[in-house]
Amino acid sequence: MAGRVRENGDSRLTGRGRATRERILTAAADMMYVKGVALTTLDDVRAASGTSKSQLYRHYPDKDALMRDVVALRAAEVLERQHQHLQRLSSFRGLERWRDALIERNALHNGAYGCPLGSLASELADQDEEVRRAMARHFAAWEGLLEAGLARMRDSGVLRADADVSGLATGLMAALQGGYLLAQTARDVEPMRIALDMAIAHVKAHAAPAGEAPPEVGAGVR
Repeated sequence: MAGRVRENGDSRLTGRGRATRERILTAAADMMYVKGVALTTLDDVRAASGTSKSQLYRHYPDKDALMRDVVALRAAEVLERQHQHLQRLSSFRGLERWRDALIERNALHNGAYGCPLGSLASELADQDEEVRRAMARHFAAWEGLLEAGLARMRDSGVLRADADVSGLATGLMAALQGGYLLAQTARDVEPMRIALDMAIAHVKAHAAPAGEAPPEVGAGVR
């Protein structure tokens, strides 16, 4: 995964060089998730990755460059997991399984560190415009996976034909990110569970009446 973060910079690296850069990036991503970006120094990353100062600065001349690759790495990891969970979403039970997977993963640390992507956004969105724009794209992609699943539910007759799948996806994402934050401050995933349950209940309120036929292909239902 890390080797795909900066493809343009990989072409002239040896295998050993790519391994060193990946080790640096992985160490930085782990430390920034646990300690936060502001409290993670390049010296911390150097020590954690077992690299020399010259090796570190050869790959990352400053913290900003490292931080941007950490954002790209975390986004790739999060979106890959979300794609696995949401690519076949087509039912309310599928939404509940998605919720359960998120909560179970966050419960590993009692919700202590928040969303791997959202925690970075909260620290960096006001500090670096390039990172803010990248974050916006990543969250839009995540929300798009939800919207696509809800659209399948609408098109198959699980949701009403007039269901606003874009708005419902935004509501689910807002509940998820708010739930992450509440779980982080409480050190308890129960607030996250409640927030997601309420958002899913709102989606269920748009269920198609029993016996309602799904819209015909090409009927123009959005």
